[in-house]
Amino acid sequence: MQTRTIGNDTVGRVDVGAIGLGLMTFDQSGTQPREQLADTVRAALDAGVTLFDSADAYGPGEELGADAQGANETLIASLLDELGVRDQVFLATKGGHVRTEGGGWALDSSPPRLRAAVDASLGRLGVEQISLWQHHRPDPEIDYADVIGTLAEIAESGKVRMVGLSNADPDQIRLAHTVLGDKLVSVQNQFSPAFRSSRPEIDVCEELGLAFLPWSPLGGLSDAKELADKHPGFAEVAAAHSVSAQQVSLAWELAQSPVVIPIPGAKRPQSITDSAAAAHLALSADELALLDRE
Repeated sequence: MQTRTIGNDTVGRVDVGAIGLGLMTFDQSGTQPREQLADTVRAALDAGVTLFDSADAYGPGEELGADAQGANETLIASLLDELGVRDQVFLATKGGHVRTEGGGWALDSSPPRLRAAVDASLGRLGVEQISLWQHHRPDPEIDYADVIGTLAEIAESGKVRMVGLSNADPDQIRLAHTVLGDKLVSVQNQFSPAFRSSRPEIDVCEELGLAFLPWSPLGGLSDAKELADKHPGFAEVAAAHSVSAQQVSLAWELAQSPVVIPIPGAKRPQSITDSAAAAHLALSADELALLDRE
């Protein structure tokens, strides 16, 4: 697979597969037996996928309630150890969301909470330093400048190698870059054929040399009827190349900028193998123009 870069000369540059793996829906339940998830990890690595993205708030909340906090980190760490592939994975995680009873989500970006989140993630992941730690989402109760100040403290602690933002707007990205400098390496926002309003954030990331990690990059392409009704161009291009519309979506996103590294979710080996193949799909200028108009 082609690779793209996260980092810079100060914190180091890491080449990762151009397609990553989002772990939000990765959980060990009745529909996702452990061996299936292990096979998905193997398939991802075999296809050249090396960026794995978790968060301390990911987990099956409807089953675990508030105990979902950290479940995804614990699961992926144990799978990587079981398979003996830790050294093949660039593992990212996030903090700032908290899980509540009944499977709900809440926000807490207070300094004590963010510091504690980093320490807890270190323990669950079984590492001395987190490769990429991302602030999960702005907290309306905490001034964003104060949040960035806490991120700067965390960056200086040595507990994290690189810092990222998630769900940040251009002004927030610029503020963080001013304070964090080269410690800031990435932004993770929603972006897909059905959700394109993060284009300004991609432009800012390209300007500042930050990786842009689209979450939910396949949004709007999972339902066949919706695809035909709302995104016929993606179906048309997919048919022309004899590939899935999901592959076309990811290839289109890769073509937006060299800083883009989509992180589609997958719970089955076939899904991540199909997504990874998008890195080899070359779209013509006419095809890209067609998809841009949709």
